[in-house]
Amino acid sequence: MLDAAPTNLAGKTCLVTGANGGIGAAAAEHFAALGARVLTTDLGDSFVGSCDSTYRSINLLTADGLQDMQTWIAEETPDVLFNNAAIFDMGSVLEADLDQYDRLFGLNVRSFYAVMQGCAQALVAAGKPGSLINLASQAGHRGEALVAHYCATKAAVISYTQSAALALAPHKVRVNAISPGVIDTPMWKDVDALFAKFEGKPIGQKKIEVGEAVPLGYMGAPADVARVAVFLASDQSEYITAQTLSVDGGSVLR
Repeated sequence: MLDAAPTNLAGKTCLVTGANGGIGAAAAEHFAALGARVLTTDLGDSFVGSCDSTYRSINLLTADGLQDMQTWIAEETPDVLFNNAAIFDMGSVLEADLDQYDRLFGLNVRSFYAVMQGCAQALVAAGKPGSLINLASQAGHRGEALVAHYCATKAAVISYTQSAALALAPHKVRVNAISPGVIDTPMWKDVDALFAKFEGKPIGQKKIEVGEAVPLGYMGAPADVARVAVFLASDQSEYITAQTLSVDGGSVLR
C-alpha cells in the first residue's frame, strides 16, 4: 500500500505574522481549513481573515512588541511558523536613505530573524519537530534599480533560511522559504502608486504591465502562495529543508 504522507494539519499549531495582509490571511485560512489551530498577529485591532484564530496586535518594530512576541512564542511553541510580516518601499541607491533602510531592515530582517529564532528555540527546547516558513520574494533573487533596500532584505531572508535550516536539521526542524512573484494583494495599490511616482506612469499601468510580463500571463493570487505554505507545513514536505520555492508564474528561472 502506498505510504502517502498526510496533508492535514490536525493537531498542529500554526503561527502567522503579517496576518492581515492578503498572503498572511490566505495562509491562516488554509491552515485552519486543514485542521490546524491558528495564531495570528499584525497591526490592527482584529484579524481580517475568515477563519477562527487567536489574534494579538503586535508591533514588531518596537522593543516591547518584539518582547511580547517572544513571550507568546515561548508559551505556545508553534509547530509551524509562517514568517510573513514585512513592509515595502522604493528608492534607488541615489534616493533610498538610511531612514528607509532602518525601517525595512528593522522589520523584514531584524524582526523576521528574531521571530524565526524564537520559534526555533521553543521547538528545540520542547524536543519537537517543526516547519519554519519564511516569506522571501522574487526581489531577493536579483537587484532592482528602484527597490534597493527591499531587494536586499529579501536576499537576507533567503540566506538566513539556508543557514537556519542547516543549524536546525539535527533537531528535525525544517526551514524553507517561499519566494512569491507579483501577487494580487491589497498592498499592490500602494506599490502601483510608488511606481507611478518614480516611473511617471498612470495609476494602474504598472500593475497591468507586471501581470502581462509573467510567463503564465497574469498575477498570482494569495491562495497560490498559501497552498505552497500548506505543503511546507505538512508531512508532504518532510524531506525538504533549506530551500526557497518560487511561486511566480515562471518569472525567475533558477
